[in-house]
Amino acid sequence: MIEVTNSETVEQPAAEHEHTFHHYRGNAIPWYVRAIWLGFWIFAVYYIITYFFPAMQIELISPP
Repeated sequence: MIEVTNSETVEQPAAEHEHTFHHYRGNAIPWYVRAIWLGFWIFAVYYIITYFFPAMQIELISPP
């Protein structure tokens, strides 16, 4: 238990003595979010190759 010796000083036990709530986990991304991002990037590459590059060739040669 924590003893209070002075109103301003509080003794905190060390983490090794508590053995609780000291196992932290990073921000794990779920598999379905990874799948959504993968689908987005596949679509983005497909769109750029199919529509963007041909349109840019036309726009650069004869602008509107």
